[in-house]
Amino acid sequence: MTRVAEQAEYAEASRLLTQLRTIARQLPGTLDPGGIAEHLLDELRGVVPADNAVAFTAGGGGRLEVIAQRGSDRAAWETSLDRDSAIAEAWATQQPQLLTRSAMRLGSDNGPPRPATGVVLPLVTGVRTVGLIVLESAASDEPPMPDAIKRAETIAQGAALRLETALLFDDVRSIATAQERQRLAREIHDGIAQELVIVGYALDNAIAEIVAESPRLEVATEELQTLRSEVTRMITELRLSLFELRSDVDRHGGLGSAIAEYARTVGNSAGLRVQLSLGAATARLPAAVESELLRIAQEAITNARKHARATNLWVSCDVDPPRARLEISDDGIGIDAKQRRKDSYGMSIMAERVERIRASLSISERQPRGTTVSVSLGGE
Repeated sequence: MTRVAEQAEYAEASRLLTQLRTIARQLPGTLDPGGIAEHLLDELRGVVPADNAVAFTAGGGGRLEVIAQRGSDRAAWETSLDRDSAIAEAWATQQPQLLTRSAMRLGSDNGPPRPATGVVLPLVTGVRTVGLIVLESAASDEPPMPDAIKRAETIAQGAALRLETALLFDDVRSIATAQERQRLAREIHDGIAQELVIVGYALDNAIAEIVAESPRLEVATEELQTLRSEVTRMITELRLSLFELRSDVDRHGGLGSAIAEYARTVGNSAGLRVQLSLGAATARLPAAVESELLRIAQEAITNARKHARATNLWVSCDVDPPRARLEISDDGIGIDAKQRRKDSYGMSIMAERVERIRASLSISERQPRGTTVSVSLGGE
C-alpha cells in the first residue's frame, strides 16, 4: 500500500470516528448492550408473559452469547446453533419460532428440559441477525396468542438497530483499548525498560571496578549494590506490567485460562503459592465483559503481590453466562494493616470496572488472616 493510499484510509477513518463521537453524544439512550437488552426483556415480558427470558448475540464458533436474562436465578440456556432447536431455527430463518420445550440445557440447576411454552424472536437489521430473544413460561400449556407475538415482534424489531449500534460501539471501543494497551507495552519495552537494563549493567561494571581497585571501599560498594537491587526490582515490576498490558482473553481459551496464566506468572515471580479453582460453561460471556473481569482479577492479584506480603494466593473463577463469580484471596497482612481506603487508586479502578459491567464488588477480611476480593456478575 502506498503512503498516499494509507493516508487516505486514515483520513476516512478519522472522519467516521469523528461522526461516531458526535452521534454517540447526541443519542437519547445508552450504548450499553446489556442495558438495552435488559430493558427490552422487561418490556417484552409485559406483552408475552414469561417466567424466564434471555437475550442472545452471536458469539462465534456456532454459539450464542447471553447478554441479559430475567427470571430463574441459575438458568443455563442452550447456546448452540448446531442443534435442532427453536433457537437455531429462528436464527437461520429470521422468523419467530414457538417453543414446545424449555430452551435450557441439560444438567442446568433447573434439571432436564421440561415442557414449556413461549416464543423465540429474532432481532434483524437488514439481512443480518443481530440477536435472539427467548421468552418461555412453564405456567401455561397454551402458546402465546398470535396478537401478543406480533406486538412482541414489533417491539423487538424496533430495538434491533439500537442493540446492533451498541454492539458495534462496544467492538470499536474494545479494539481501540486493545491497540492502545499494545502501543503502551511497546513504548515501555523499547524505552524505559531497555534504559533500566542498561543502568543495571552500568552498576554491575561500577561495582566490579570498585572491588577490583580497593576491596576495602565497603560503604560505596554496599550503596551501589543496594541501588542495583532496586533497579532489579524496578525491572521486574516493569516486566510484570508489560505482561499485564499484553494479556487478553483468548476466544478459545476463555476467561478462566487467561486469569490462570496471569496468576501463575505473577505467583512464580513473587514466590507465591497459587491455588486455582476454575469452572466454566461451554457458553461464553460477551468479549467486553470477559476483558473487564480479567482486568479486575489482575488488579486484585497485583494488590496481593505488592502489598499483602502473602505466602498463598487462592484464585477462583466460575462462569455460567450471563453470570460469573471471581474470588481472589491471600493470607497476607489484611485490610487494616494495608490501610486500604475506599478511595484508593486500585480500589477505584476495580469499582469503575465493576460498575461498567453492572456487577458487584466485595472486599473483606479473610479468616484467620488476609483479604478476599469477590466480584459477582448477573442476577435480576
